[in-house]
Amino acid sequence: MRSGGILSSGSEVMMMRTSESVRSSGALSDRVAGILIKGSALLAILSLILIFIFIGKEALPIFTSSEIREEADLAKLFLPQPAREGAAAEHTWQPVSEIPKYSLLPLLAGTLKVTIIAVIIAIPLAVLAALYTAEFAPPWARETIKPAIEILAGIPSVVVGFFCLMVVAGWLQSAFGWTFRLNAVTAGIGLSLAVIPIVYTVCEDAFSSVPQAFREGSIAMGASSWQTASRVVLPAGMPGVLAACVLGFGRAIGETMIVLMASGNAAILSFAPTDSIRTFSATIAAELGEVVVGSPHYHVLFFIGAFLFLITFVINLFGHWWVGRLQKKLQGAS
Repeated sequence: MRSGGILSSGSEVMMMRTSESVRSSGALSDRVAGILIKGSALLAILSLILIFIFIGKEALPIFTSSEIREEADLAKLFLPQPAREGAAAEHTWQPVSEIPKYSLLPLLAGTLKVTIIAVIIAIPLAVLAALYTAEFAPPWARETIKPAIEILAGIPSVVVGFFCLMVVAGWLQSAFGWTFRLNAVTAGIGLSLAVIPIVYTVCEDAFSSVPQAFREGSIAMGASSWQTASRVVLPAGMPGVLAACVLGFGRAIGETMIVLMASGNAAILSFAPTDSIRTFSATIAAELGEVVVGSPHYHVLFFIGAFLFLITFVINLFGHWWVGRLQKKLQGAS
């Protein structure tokens, strides 16, 4: 009995030491994991800040350098400039002419035009597809539709741009007889293919996260499946839908390769969707590799990048505020 007691107490001591070592190793791994997670988050934030500082530093001579401002200042970037002696003032992007002109309004109009076209096409399709997948599709259809749509996000944008350049542009011109084969509509259709997966994924997750009790209560009140989806699930998931729209808009306004290949790259100040366009991102991609470092053209391109960054930041900030407001409204808060 005594020996048995000694053995049992010895085993208990060993078990206690083992559990203490396990706890200490677990606490150490938790601390290491916490440090890595915090470090990754801080590194991402720091990288974003450094990128913005670099872009802002290269764009700053537009405001501070008298030599740069003689050729490109805010008035010349946003106000009409005379094309030639005796001619009416106009907005022109001609950075390599004898008298360089850096009007940003044709680029801004082209960027907003193709982005709006892409969003008008992509958001209704993506939201309705997500609503169908979450509410009406049988399991086998859901397992087929969701991966098929999400796989669009893995297709390189150069492939989508080449498809629009060689196929979609010819189809649209043959069907409608447009003068310009490459235009805002062609680029907008290609751009919508890049926006749909983002909007669809976020919306489908938002609809799937709506509590099942909401659906059961609606059906118990006599509502049909469509009435439940449109009047209960859709409003309940509206914060997620709005967040998806903001992400899709940001994705569209910053896309480069699709609009570079399918838009025609003509800096024309026109609001007709069938005219060729040129966007901010396509201009930076096409011209930054050949520009003289330190020239007015060089600093204007960085100013375009900073301006585009500011636009997306404001849009995301407004979207975050509006999503928070909708969430408070749905929760019954004032």
